[in-house]
Amino acid sequence: MIHLDENLMGPLCKATGALALASALALAGCGGGGGGAQSNAPALSLMLFAANDGATGIELWRTDGTGTGTGLVKDINTSGNSFPGASGTPFPTELAFFNGAWFFSADDGVSGTELWKSDDTAGGTVRVKDINMNPTSASSSPRGFTVFNGALYFAADDGVAGRELWKTDGTPSGTVRVTDINMVGDSSPSDLTVFNNALYFSADDGTTGVELWKTDAAGTTVQVKDINSTSPSASSSPSGFTVFNGALYFAANDGVTGRELWKTDGTPSGTVRVTDINMVGDSSPSGLTVFNNALYFSADDGTTGFELWRTDVAGSTVRVKDINLNGDSFPSGFRVFNNALYFSADDGFAGAELWKTDAAGSTVRVSAVSLVSGLTVFNNALYFSASGAAAGVELWKTDGTDSGTVLVKDINPSPGASSTPSAFAVLNNALLFSADDGVTGRELWKTDSSGSTVQVKDICPGNCNGVPVLVPLTP
Repeated sequence: MIHLDENLMGPLCKATGALALASALALAGCGGGGGGAQSNAPALSLMLFAANDGATGIELWRTDGTGTGTGLVKDINTSGNSFPGASGTPFPTELAFFNGAWFFSADDGVSGTELWKSDDTAGGTVRVKDINMNPTSASSSPRGFTVFNGALYFAADDGVAGRELWKTDGTPSGTVRVTDINMVGDSSPSDLTVFNNALYFSADDGTTGVELWKTDAAGTTVQVKDINSTSPSASSSPSGFTVFNGALYFAANDGVTGRELWKTDGTPSGTVRVTDINMVGDSSPSGLTVFNNALYFSADDGTTGFELWRTDVAGSTVRVKDINLNGDSFPSGFRVFNNALYFSADDGFAGAELWKTDAAGSTVRVSAVSLVSGLTVFNNALYFSASGAAAGVELWKTDGTDSGTVLVKDINPSPGASSTPSAFAVLNNALLFSADDGVTGRELWKTDSSGSTVQVKDICPGNCNGVPVLVPLTP
């Protein structure tokens, strides 16, 4: 299910994990990382996800948030699981809405993992193209779906040119390789991100290593800059692309100053390091999130460890606060809510707890709940998974105050047990998520605006997992 944050809620609204929201999640107002403009988004009425009913395997399902509205869309692979996913895990790694349908990778048991699309009906769930036919059962494993310039771009391996950049208009004839960047192997394009009328990504041309590339609306694909030129094949490995203040920011290693914060305007001369945060090694910035006219992120200055940092529109880059005076606080899971930036951080005393920083620069712990993850805005509150004194890892919410941080429901009430809610998504005035109540296994749950928290449906009857254990989300 999609994780609702500024980095994943791009205009594409692509999702990672075993559940994926198929309602476009109010595409206007999405920001942060990748994705292209998408004007024909569907109504906020349904969600597509992977589920296992114990009979058909892990297949494509849909839900409107009700038990009667939750059902199998299509048994794509009648002899096994349709979703081998990334690294062999049995989940769809992405779903993306484009041109009236949802696109994803699936394995029908015959042609391997290929490009599919669905309009949420069995008849409208079809393979777009068998990209890799060498041999027949080989997989092209499409991923990185990103809408740009009237097409859906992605990385795929046709078995001939290796893993390269592809695009589709949703038809077999309109599914084509954009270019062969690496003539002797895989360029493996990743982190596809739309910025300034071009599609930016990381790729390896086989000569200069993994560097920053772009393709424009005219179809011209070029390397923006060889950031790490210390040796012919050295890689800067740019990642974490985030649009801020008229530029594309990212982390990269130039081979001299280590992995630091960079930005580009799309030209070689305009691709520059913002600052050298760690003078003796890698600052490794991550979780780049725009808030209050600044870019916030986690970084290590080599002295205070991984802490909260920001860079503003004037180019000033400073540490916001040294939360853990004895080590790393590892801030992560950034979420903007109610004029503050919320995140998980460890002050060195009680583990990863709920913190926030506001527009005035005050950075404080909100509450002592620990193991905080999945921060998601719903019904004028911030919902998340956490562990409190009286329960295991369960569903919590906060209004931003300590007293207003409360347990929503102890879904698995057995002593010492956890329901571990995850993969939150807002749909039809409810917050949907997966959880394990200790009786029916990991299934689909929801909480609504009235405060009622119930299981939507026991997809796999008995003590089995209807919603498989989820693939961890990436920031």
